[in-house]
Amino acid sequence: MRSPEHVELVRNDPDLPPVAVIDRRPMTTGKKLIFAAIGLVAAIAWALVAFVRGESVNGAYFVVAAVGTYVIAYRFYARLIEYKVVRPRDDRATPAEEHENGRDFAPTDRRVLFGHHFAAIAGAGPLVGPVLAAQMGYLPGTLWIIIGAVLAGCVQDYLVLWLSTRRRGRSLGQMIRDEMGTIGGAAGLIGVFVIMIIILAVLALVVVNALAESPWGVFSVGMTIPIALFMGVYLRYLRPGRVSEVSVIGVVLLVLAIVAGGWVADTPWGAETFTLEPVTVAWLIVGYGFLASVLPVWLLLAPRDYLSTFMKVGTIVLLAVGVIIAQPAVQAPAVSSFAIEGNGPAFAGSLFPFLFITIACGALSGFHALISSGTSPKLVQKESQLRLIGYGGMLTESFVAIMALVTAISIDQHLYFTMNAPGTLTGGEPGSAADYVNGLGLAGPPVTGEEIQAAADSVGEESIISRTGGAPTLAFGMSQILGSFLGGASLQAFWYHFAIMFEALFILTTVDAGTRVARFMLSDTLGNLGGPLKKFRDPSWRVGAWICSVVVCGLWGAILLMGVTDPLGGINTLFPLFGIANQLLAAMALALVTVVVVKKGYLRWAWIPAVPLLWDLAVTMTASFQKIFSPEPSLGYWAQHNAFREARAAGETSFGTAADPAAMDAVIRNTFLQGTLSIVFALLVLIVALVALWVCVKAVRAGGLPTTEEPDTKSATFAPSGLVSTDVEKEVAAQWATYYDENPDQLRTGTHA
Repeated sequence: MRSPEHVELVRNDPDLPPVAVIDRRPMTTGKKLIFAAIGLVAAIAWALVAFVRGESVNGAYFVVAAVGTYVIAYRFYARLIEYKVVRPRDDRATPAEEHENGRDFAPTDRRVLFGHHFAAIAGAGPLVGPVLAAQMGYLPGTLWIIIGAVLAGCVQDYLVLWLSTRRRGRSLGQMIRDEMGTIGGAAGLIGVFVIMIIILAVLALVVVNALAESPWGVFSVGMTIPIALFMGVYLRYLRPGRVSEVSVIGVVLLVLAIVAGGWVADTPWGAETFTLEPVTVAWLIVGYGFLASVLPVWLLLAPRDYLSTFMKVGTIVLLAVGVIIAQPAVQAPAVSSFAIEGNGPAFAGSLFPFLFITIACGALSGFHALISSGTSPKLVQKESQLRLIGYGGMLTESFVAIMALVTAISIDQHLYFTMNAPGTLTGGEPGSAADYVNGLGLAGPPVTGEEIQAAADSVGEESIISRTGGAPTLAFGMSQILGSFLGGASLQAFWYHFAIMFEALFILTTVDAGTRVARFMLSDTLGNLGGPLKKFRDPSWRVGAWICSVVVCGLWGAILLMGVTDPLGGINTLFPLFGIANQLLAAMALALVTVVVVKKGYLRWAWIPAVPLLWDLAVTMTASFQKIFSPEPSLGYWAQHNAFREARAAGETSFGTAADPAAMDAVIRNTFLQGTLSIVFALLVLIVALVALWVCVKAVRAGGLPTTEEPDTKSATFAPSGLVSTDVEKEVAAQWATYYDENPDQLRTGTHA
């Protein structure tokens, strides 16, 4: 075929069709006008969100501002990063092609991989963090979620994915060791792995809290496993390459599972069978994490995450449509007094730095770097797809976070704080809760105890008082918005319980992918010790994979069970660590990216990862300092630890949030763990940052340094770069289809659709 002007077809073998399409066709006038219109509309929406005061701000403004910003950023800023830093080469084989083994390395259709990657990175953070941060007002959270994602979160995800793809899919800790040497590498490997275990335990605990005593959620989420197994076999053996076909089948089965879950929960046998205790749910999640870690990635992990993405994105899009139609008025102020004074009921701390810690996933999340250096680089077909997977996947998660924020700020502020203030402040009863929130000086008419109880009755709950953690608040807000245009008040209870199940499914996909990534990290770490342990670095050694999976599941499973059986509910121990640890992990990832960019001689473009790195270090070090050294028991770990220990020594039987001696002992134990780990994490990150600075200085003085990037291997396959194939890509894909028809003995992975 003859390529159009400004389009180059690349061949590695004259006997094979092209393996790459380099499309440099200039943007048409029509497209330029479309992007200009999108930018103008987004700018107007931003002006309404940021500057309009004295009248009701519409929730729809946030949707328009976010989507417009994402479109412009993906088309222009992400393309700048692609041209100047990533410089993709589709004539080069990716790890999935070069090391394909049908288990961990498997070339995966970009649409399926996008679904897996998004499902893996989008856990509790983009749902819970924005809801809690809404106590500071709508403007700070909106700015951080959108601008932070464009300039920091998406950059990290995209560039870490690029680094790992060029290094045989190596883990984040291993790449830090390879590029920064022994000292920085040791700190990186230890810090990344320990933080990963903490994150997995927190995410799993949120799932346990959502599914425990919920037969609907247990049945529906459980059914996604056999559906995913069927999809994996269907796509691998029955109808290879038929992604659209299996997607339709999977979505139909998923909808049936969701609807059937409600039916099953209403039956006596279903309620009895699927109503499980928290400890039982915890053990089941640990078992599922092990299976997802050791089974071939195409069989369970990738299809289940892809399937979950339909529900995740579908629900969020439905919620966005609801916001556009219902146009809910924003109830929260632009900036609240809690942001300035730092005494909010949902969590303690001022706007800087704690807003940027509370909203982690959705703006910038270190956990994403683990996925970008874990499963995804072992599945991607072509380097040109990295922008879609890394940058595009993070933009999608940012939109989830914006929708969660809009949902929270659209709730009556008195009800919002009724749900998010601890029980020691609300008293646990409608009357006392009303007295408390009415004394906060919130805008709008005061609430009564009867109104609080009526709100609980509307969603089929006995009480909504002090339902902390963010997830119940999100479900309540979603039920109001979705019920406003789908079923009215009569279906509000349905939408509430649907949202609870949706959140559990949303988060579980992060646990399974994270467990597999932690297995990769442990294998790399053990392999570095040399001797007989060097065999752990061989990805084809199944015994090593099973051993590492058992160890990883055992570690986060033990912490999970500790949290489930904690007298204070566990989340009080683990969640405060999650936010700071997650952002410290992002600092490590951005430090690695900055080092490699400088070593490759791209000093002119080093600001792209360096600016978010400096911001993240300022945020995390400030937060760590305050959490360690603050004398306020409501903020500092050690201040709270000492206060409870002194009360216990004085013979007190209750103190603060602890109602009995056992709870007091739990607080003493938990704050000691929090404070100690906070010190360790901060020191490890500082070591990595200082070593990164030293390596960068050496690289600048030397005019660049060699990196550990793997040598080129010629590709022998083709795959389109975007979600939708261009006209030239379709023609090349047709050539490959003809080639495989004429050469049936050649392996066909179904990657050319």
